[in-house]
Amino acid sequence: MQQQNPDRLRMWTEQGNVTISQLFFQHYKKCDIQDDEAFLILHMLAFIDKGNHFPTPDDLVGRSHFTHEQVSRHMQRLFQKGYLSIQQRYDEKGVLFEAFSFHSLWNRIIDLLLTEQTTEKEMTQKEQEGDIFRLFEQEFGRLLSPMESETIGMWIDQDQQSPELIRAALKEAVLAQKMSLRYIDRILFEWKKKNVKTMKDVEKQASQFRTVPERTASPTPTQKTNKVPFYNWLEERE
Repeated sequence: MQQQNPDRLRMWTEQGNVTISQLFFQHYKKCDIQDDEAFLILHMLAFIDKGNHFPTPDDLVGRSHFTHEQVSRHMQRLFQKGYLSIQQRYDEKGVLFEAFSFHSLWNRIIDLLLTEQTTEKEMTQKEQEGDIFRLFEQEFGRLLSPMESETIGMWIDQDQQSPELIRAALKEAVLAQKMSLRYIDRILFEWKKKNVKTMKDVEKQASQFRTVPERTASPTPTQKTNKVPFYNWLEERE
């Protein structure tokens, strides 16, 4: 195997690198930037990184297969979309100079990313809410009535109850064998009053009431059937 020449490696590393976020490659298509325009941006950034903040079309044609016409057309399109701009800056000696800037493009990509994350979060929330209705129908063994659907919708929209807590309240009702929206509504009301917001809070709250009573006599065959103790949320308690 041929030994690597240290001078060759030094020549490579001393030239530096063009640094650009992976977000550019992931989202430039969504910004309606063509492949040729993206490649031109990389060339311009390479010049800027080397201290040439205002590369001319001749500079860009000299190191690529672009023609003057193509460079002008691509740059004009970037200007029109607001992704490329010209700024005035001062160097270390206070001399005014012009420089290309892609800050608007970077901001656009960040905005796009944040919008996608928000949309994805909203879609996930909507999917969870849809699952709630399906879960109730599954447990009730029938389709929900319009009034029942409206009640569940009010828990989500008006009371701001999370799908997670609604599922937990439904589970409480199943364990108590009290399958009614009134009972579940009471559970949610009590939890909200006691600032129950997470599943950890739910478990802590429920554990306070799920204690098996002591038995003084031998259990009958009926009593031997393990029943899950529950807290009756419809009972008024201090």
